[in-house]
Amino acid sequence: MVSYHFEDTSFSFKYRTRTRRWLKIVAESEIRKIGELSIIFCSDNYILDVNNKFLGHDYFTDIITFDYCEGDVLSGDLFISVDTVRENAREYGTEFDNELSRVIVHGLLHLIGYDDHTEDEKKLMRKKEDYYLSLLEHVQ
Repeated sequence: MVSYHFEDTSFSFKYRTRTRRWLKIVAESEIRKIGELSIIFCSDNYILDVNNKFLGHDYFTDIITFDYCEGDVLSGDLFISVDTVRENAREYGTEFDNELSRVIVHGLLHLIGYDDHTEDEKKLMRKKEDYYLSLLEHVQ
């Protein structure tokens, strides 16, 4: 089950059902199932506090993923800074909704087991993101 939460933001997410369906397709394509997945939309300040408190990092980021997966069941918390996603969309010249979807699937790919520490891992992650974003266009 995918649930949505909002912390320190007035952001309203209008694609809840479509995103649930899409994430289920992504999970099944990777031979996984969706368990308990929480997507927490928040502000830059909120994610900075999470980053400091739980990871010891003192910087802003677009997403922090906490992994609670067991076997092939994907469970976790995806903390997403709406502020940073908006800023990144401007920087990369893309639509906000597209960048937000990329960040959401990026978090799910981390739960599946993909990393982005090396250049090769980053290339594979981007390839997977692009592929799954192309599938989103067909989800109602």
